[in-house]
Amino acid sequence: MLAIERKQRLLAILRERKTATLDALASELGVSGSTVRRDLESLESTGDVERTHGGVVWIGDRHAGRPYAFDSRLNYATDAKRKIARAARKLVTPGQTILIDGGTTTLYFAEELRGLHLQIVTNSLPIAELYQNDERVELILTGGLAYPRYGVLLGPIAEYLITTIHTQTLFLSVAGVHEGWLYNQNLLLVQVEEKMIRQSQQIVLLVDHSKFGQQALSKLCELDRVDTIVTDSAPPPDHWEQIRKSGCRLIVAE
Repeated sequence: MLAIERKQRLLAILRERKTATLDALASELGVSGSTVRRDLESLESTGDVERTHGGVVWIGDRHAGRPYAFDSRLNYATDAKRKIARAARKLVTPGQTILIDGGTTTLYFAEELRGLHLQIVTNSLPIAELYQNDERVELILTGGLAYPRYGVLLGPIAEYLITTIHTQTLFLSVAGVHEGWLYNQNLLLVQVEEKMIRQSQQIVLLVDHSKFGQQALSKLCELDRVDTIVTDSAPPPDHWEQIRKSGCRLIVAE
């Protein structure tokens, strides 16, 4: 494969998946890690990607708007996210107190809950907007520093509020699931999510199939902290085995 062909293939992969590890890219392209690093250096100089520790993220959409803008990511893998949301809806019963983390997949999930009488705690600005005038929902917003890139509230204020509450179920999504660990792309986000996990009786992870095998900047927790995983299609056999060993219940949306 010529260098220009390899770079075009690399761009296509990242444009579709948004994030990837160096090892995964090297394996898929059939080249060495050093070759991938050189290609990524070239792509980073043009503003198409941004390298992270052990991986890379796609930011080529910044030429058409904000990098990693929430509304841009909302239109990625829409069908998969809606399938996951509908399946996860079945895990919620009226009258529950639930905690919903920010993110696009969790926003689709929140939309599926409309019509239920619930107590919802969230750090998500779009979810708060969705329920701000719904008399059937008691909405508790964490407060904190507004982080437009992800549409969430983060920082010490959000973390403190979360430590003062207890919820029955936490619904969250992450950037990657790899070798028995959950990963996310932002340290402040991970710090808030760690508090969410500690304050919840049950943890439900909402992730589409592309997140398996992916890493990001920061480890969140081990997979065995999760009680249920809801995804849109069956994960590869090695990830299936990791899920089995962790004791997680796996729900594959129809």
